[in-house]
Amino acid sequence: MRFTSEQRLDDTILEREFTLGDIPGFLWTPASASASAPVPLILLGHPPLGLGKMYPRLVGRARQAVADGFAAATIELPGSGDRPRLATVDQARADMRRAFQAGEPVGDETVDALILPLVEQAVPELRAAIDALLALPGIEGPVGYSGGVISIGIRLALVEPRVSAAVLFAGSFVPRVIHEEARRVTIPLHVLLQWDDEGNDRQAALDLFDAFGSEEKTLLASMGGHTGVPQSAGEDAARFLTRHLS
Repeated sequence: MRFTSEQRLDDTILEREFTLGDIPGFLWTPASASASAPVPLILLGHPPLGLGKMYPRLVGRARQAVADGFAAATIELPGSGDRPRLATVDQARADMRRAFQAGEPVGDETVDALILPLVEQAVPELRAAIDALLALPGIEGPVGYSGGVISIGIRLALVEPRVSAAVLFAGSFVPRVIHEEARRVTIPLHVLLQWDDEGNDRQAALDLFDAFGSEEKTLLASMGGHTGVPQSAGEDAARFLTRHLS
């Protein structure tokens, strides 16, 4: 990990850009965090739209995390931003758009091609980021995950023992193999669902929630479309993470 820039957003938040190998990312920490007063870590998940486009939303979530006493970090997803494109994913995205325009269902093969390459590459990268971030002075476990792509969060929750709680954003397609993996996820979960999310199957999201093997799992459904998550839902998610990571 190499830091490439540093700035204070205010007196309480230090923002640093970094690269992990050739993967760009951001780290936000309380200004008070130190080797003698380390803070837990929250990984911020996001859709594959590029960190530049997602930055305003990510920094808002990071401010909440830091205010609650955590460090927050995120990395660019495979195929996004300035990273090399994933031809299979790009083709699947085009196939999905054609299906939407024709009013046809999106087939399992398209969903697999759209999501699984991201999961297979992103999860090992996130685990490497955890390694590097926990080695920094001022950051310690436990680790939480918050955001989407939900399939990435599911796989990470299943394979990474340092992730002890997760907030998952419903609203993206989930391959059948990931749906089956969800049955083996046992950490506490808080799932956010937008009831009127255009282009996504509400019943599929409910079925996925039912499949999770966690003894503690909460589904918070709010009226509105994909980007209309109310502030109160974000506050509930923040309280969930504080309860499990503090």
